[in-house]
Amino acid sequence: MLKIMVDRDAADLHLRVNKAPCIRLHGDFEPLEPKPLTPEDTERLMKEITPPRNQQQLQEQGSTDFAYAFSEQARFRTNVFRCFGNIGIVMRLIPTRIFTFEQLGLPKDSIYPILQSQRGMVIVTGPTGSGKTTSLATMIDWINANRSVHIITIEDPIEYTHVHKRAIVSHRELHVDTPSFANALRGALRQDPDVILVGEMRDLETMEAAITAAETGHLVFGTLHTIGAATTVDRIIDQFPANQQEQIRSVLAVALSSIISQTLLPKASGKGRVAAFEILHNNSAVANLIREKKTNRITSVIQTSAKQGMITLDDYLLMLYRKGVITGSVCLERAQNYDEMRKSMMGQGFAGENGGENGGQKATGNKAPAEEY
Repeated sequence: MLKIMVDRDAADLHLRVNKAPCIRLHGDFEPLEPKPLTPEDTERLMKEITPPRNQQQLQEQGSTDFAYAFSEQARFRTNVFRCFGNIGIVMRLIPTRIFTFEQLGLPKDSIYPILQSQRGMVIVTGPTGSGKTTSLATMIDWINANRSVHIITIEDPIEYTHVHKRAIVSHRELHVDTPSFANALRGALRQDPDVILVGEMRDLETMEAAITAAETGHLVFGTLHTIGAATTVDRIIDQFPANQQEQIRSVLAVALSSIISQTLLPKASGKGRVAAFEILHNNSAVANLIREKKTNRITSVIQTSAKQGMITLDDYLLMLYRKGVITGSVCLERAQNYDEMRKSMMGQGFAGENGGENGGQKATGNKAPAEEY
């Protein structure tokens, strides 16, 4: 099953009792065989791949995460869990190669200044499975190749591995090298770091430690499961107790460098998916809005700051639609402002949400901004 995933470049493998093994290919499920799995099947498969420590965690907590190496062909981010008393397994393929900015569609002119910064917090956001880890791997790889720095990554589990290039890279894995993200972050400050990657800022203690690291002169990368720049700022502030939020607003207004929000969309061709991005860079206008509790106005600042490398998600979606990369219905479905998006699309020949293969849009012949993600 894992070989089929590698050969076909599938995203995920799902193993569940009373269901045939399925892979997720281009966003859709495809069964690998007709025969459903039994409880004995999933139990046996779990024991084949799960380290003893994780089997114990499964017994105690009901689920466990780890990375699984499939010979030298691939690595898989694996979650094993209990479902109605039976074992379920989900394995996500971690690509062995790191993508380029062009392949991801990340605008280099907007991202490069972030990667050359000496300090600040860079947050990559998006729903589960939107490619946040893949984008971060590309950014860390660029820093590794171009800057003489010490990079510390803290992940659960480690997904992409980076060999030392110009930089020195220290990989730390949760529950193997450190008991928690917050513990690793506090320790990192005593390890002469320049760049710190936090796989997930999942609790207040980790968030606080990450902000402190950025505030004290380090370039910190982290992820959150939010959509949109303004929502991300609110999410960070709301994690803190009410009596600390005023102070955090002031600190975040200084410490925040950029927010990159992303989502994956099905291509109009039906083959593969493409990423859409929203990019916010902190400037005096954004910092003032954060301090003054006016984050609802951040989108307006992004719209008027294109020359500084910013772009809203809706503008990026519209660009993909105009180039024929996504259909009109997908563009409308993912738009943050449905009515405004529909007005913008009307002048592009949009014939309705089901109007033709491209939703009424004809491809312009321009090269798509991203290859298959």
